[in-house]
Amino acid sequence: MKFVVDQQVEDIELPENLKLNTFLQEFHSDCPHPECSFGYYGFAFGQSPFPVPSAIQKALIENADKGAYAPVQGIPELREAISKYNKHYFDLDIAPERIYVGPGTKELIFNLLEILHGTVILPTPAWLGYLPQIRFLKKNYHMLPARANGKISAQDLKKLSLRLHDRQKILILNNPHNPTGVVYDRLDLEEIADVCKEQGITVISDEIYAQTTFNFSKFVSMAKIYPEGTFVTNGLSKSHAAGGYRLGYVIFPQHALELRRQFKKILATEYTAVSTPIQHAAVAGFKISSEIEEYFQTTRNIHQLIAEYTCHALNQIDGVKAVKPEGTFYLLADFNSFATELQKLRIDTSQKLSEALIVHPYHTAIVGGDSLVLERNDYRARIAYVDYNGKDVYEHYQNKTPKTNSEKIEFVEMYAPKVACGIKMIERFFDDVKRKAACEEFGKISVNA
Repeated sequence: MKFVVDQQVEDIELPENLKLNTFLQEFHSDCPHPECSFGYYGFAFGQSPFPVPSAIQKALIENADKGAYAPVQGIPELREAISKYNKHYFDLDIAPERIYVGPGTKELIFNLLEILHGTVILPTPAWLGYLPQIRFLKKNYHMLPARANGKISAQDLKKLSLRLHDRQKILILNNPHNPTGVVYDRLDLEEIADVCKEQGITVISDEIYAQTTFNFSKFVSMAKIYPEGTFVTNGLSKSHAAGGYRLGYVIFPQHALELRRQFKKILATEYTAVSTPIQHAAVAGFKISSEIEEYFQTTRNIHQLIAEYTCHALNQIDGVKAVKPEGTFYLLADFNSFATELQKLRIDTSQKLSEALIVHPYHTAIVGGDSLVLERNDYRARIAYVDYNGKDVYEHYQNKTPKTNSEKIEFVEMYAPKVACGIKMIERFFDDVKRKAACEEFGKISVNA
């Protein structure tokens, strides 16, 4: 029996972070060097390492008997809790009827792209999941490169929009931003919103990292600025370290009743509803409580501490540039100053750079620029600085919070040693690149002479 796969599925690749994670597990088991028993330095896979808050775990156990299908848009208790959560943390007055629950924000963004006609505007660099979805749905799209500060500008957005003649244009705005860690402030959003209103641009605002904003008072939801044209997606995965629960939500814009009806059809057709016990557990996560607030503050502080260490350590490597993140648990490292040397060694794409760093003796995993919707020869890479035991780090941070700069450095090196050692291995790699490229050049000169 011969099975034929639909061409549009053939054209989709497994997301680079998942593909790389699978490869790393296999590579680790095959490496014959005993000193590599630790595995690898994992800067590729972005997952909050902390334990799921105990309130959520307890609620999941207590609701394990809930075997009935939930309503398509989510159980009323959860949508009510999400409504109050958004009022408390983001100052958004959202009626529960405007909230739809789905199996993760990734799926909900896909559902929105399914239902919304129009051309997609995708800022770059971008999270590696957006473009495969856009291509799978055969939507027209245009890239909008960020400026040097990691953000798109309102002027660039307007110039691009004026060239597009579709009835509707859809901007995907990720804030705080994966992979750079930058945060759009109120002024940034107001300028972008002015263009969106003028040009009739709909916004999908992916705010899954909102609670990781280091200076949380700086975070402003796009729905606060542009409520009539913004879909907000958020969920449990990053803020509550519950990616495996697969629960997200989308807030619809004001006055979108008919669109909500159409969206409900899509959800009912594709997956009926999110797991009922998971939804009841999520109610506990979105309830306002001192326990959850302490959890947010502690995890936010740890992310910031390790972000500052990682950024400083990378910038200490001669030739490496990294912009200090303001949220998430990622930063973008720029290795383009080594382009000439890398090309001499036939490492002529960012993907080959990622592969070269994985092999012995470096054992270091990063996500290269072409996976972030950058040019293939752009040697920037995403660094996810979460390769540590989140439970231990959380407890040690609470027991003795580091205050001084030296205490913070000591904390990272003691409790997140693979982050510290991985950066040293990146430095070793580029020292070797410079040395090998110089030898290659010397060999050519000798032959020519």
